[in-house]
Amino acid sequence: MIRLASVLTLWVACLQSQAQEIELNLPDHDDKKYFLGIGLIYNSSRFNITHDPTFLQQDSIQSIEAQNAGGFGLAGMHTYRISKRFEIRAIFPQLLFSYKNLTYHLKTPDGAKEEQKVMTKRLESILVGLPVHLKFRSDRINNFRVYMFGGAKFEYDIASNSTARRAENLVKLSKYDFGVEAGIGFSFYFPVFILSPEIKFSNGLMNTHSRDPNLKFSNTIDKLNSRMILFSLIFEG
Repeated sequence: MIRLASVLTLWVACLQSQAQEIELNLPDHDDKKYFLGIGLIYNSSRFNITHDPTFLQQDSIQSIEAQNAGGFGLAGMHTYRISKRFEIRAIFPQLLFSYKNLTYHLKTPDGAKEEQKVMTKRLESILVGLPVHLKFRSDRINNFRVYMFGGAKFEYDIASNSTARRAENLVKLSKYDFGVEAGIGFSFYFPVFILSPEIKFSNGLMNTHSRDPNLKFSNTIDKLNSRMILFSLIFEG
């Protein structure tokens, strides 16, 4: 027992010695009240579909499925420190190239319009957004820190086709969306910058479908709510 206690004491002493030898990168960063960053973003997006009541009464479309599609984006990060634990972060400008797929299973395809039994409509959005988050940070462990955050977003789709007139095969999307977001990130302190891999879940609360009863692929849908998972690499100085 004495020998085991001696080994444990020596092991703890070695760990403490190694911890003391680790050099802290950017030791004065936590004293900053405000700092900037840039984010490189990959997003995976889809729609949550609510069918129109007339869906069961029509005989052309059998079913509609929402499928994930990938996209990318860039963002500017503006962070203001409130206290040791809390920060407010505004992401602006946030520019996302987002794609969402709707797959239709048709009962009676129209050969004259080159329709098939299974057809996928790819909807493209170019979203200019302003998310605002409240961040909760853990203690800094040497050159590492964990944080969680939640907040809201506002987005404007500059590629919206809601005003298109001749759009027989389109599903129209509105220009605006509002939603809630939450996620977790990990900060790694390097000598001249901080790298933070981050995952975020974003749910749109507004109906982004601009329904047109005259469009075959639109009139069977009542609501389209956006769902998005974002993976970001954030660089801060």
